[in-house]
Order: sequence, then C-alpha cells, then structure tokens
Amino acid sequence: MKRMGRFLLLLTVLSGVAGCSNFEPWVKPYERDRLADPIMALDIHPVSSSYLMHVYEAREGARGGEGAAGGGCGCN
Repeated sequence: MKRMGRFLLLLTVLSGVAGCSNFEPWVKPYERDRLADPIMALDIHPVSSSYLMHVYEAREGARGGEGAAGGGCGCN
C-alpha cells in the first residue's frame, strides 16, 4: 500500500512537471489584441477609478502617489 502511494505521488509530480514544460506560447500573437481590450480589465468602473486615482495622486503628490515608476535620468 505504501509503495502504491509513492507511485501515485511520483506519477502526479511527473504529470505536473510535464504539463508545465510546454514552451509554446499559450497566447498567439494575433490573439493578444483581445487581451489588451479595455473590457478585459478587472475594474468594473474604469472611468471613475481613473478619476479617483487622479485625485489621490494630486492629494499625495509629495509622496509620489500610485502607478508606475516616474521618469528622469535615474541618477542621484
């Protein structure tokens, strides 16, 4: 019984590793435009959220707000 359990565990691990070893991209280049569609965003109300984020950035301007890293030359 113990040997059968180890075999099943090994079989499960090997099938998991084999499933992750697919080097082919899952999303084809001609399908990526569908993923970039604004309807794919997780936000329910994107217009109101962008407005609220703008207000938040204006209020927290001294701290830097939210979002991507700022520009600049990168030197100190």
